[in-house]
Amino acid sequence: MGIEYRKATINDLEVLTETRIEVLRVANRLKDNVDMSEVRRQSEEYYISALNNDTHVAYLVYDEEKIIGTGGISYFQVMPTYHNPTGRKAYIMNMYTNPEYRRKGIALKTLDLLVEDAKAKGITAISLEATDIGKPLYEKYGFVKMNDEMELPN
Repeated sequence: MGIEYRKATINDLEVLTETRIEVLRVANRLKDNVDMSEVRRQSEEYYISALNNDTHVAYLVYDEEKIIGTGGISYFQVMPTYHNPTGRKAYIMNMYTNPEYRRKGIALKTLDLLVEDAKAKGITAISLEATDIGKPLYEKYGFVKMNDEMELPN
């Protein structure tokens, strides 16, 4: 396997947007006929802005020229806290590996690249939302379940 991990640039906008839609379809078990045009448009706008202002880093994983995986990390600022005096945080998302390539360390390597990027920026508060298939990898990596976070549903 000629696996290559490429840090995405604005030139990868189309691939980033397409992989985002694919990840959302898989994670939410959406059929191909579900309209994703607004999500596609908003995702493209997000990538344009976030890649240009360095608040998002993404990796694309290729086998030759075939896209087989992806992962991203978004950076944001909250108020400083005792445990995070800078208030700088990172959120890992859009992790995906083509089923034919799973269990070969691709997601682990992608996760490593994203965590290394955050640490190089001095960010230690890193979180993510895990699907059932991803939980074992994240737990093995050292991520722990958060108990105090809450969310207001739509």
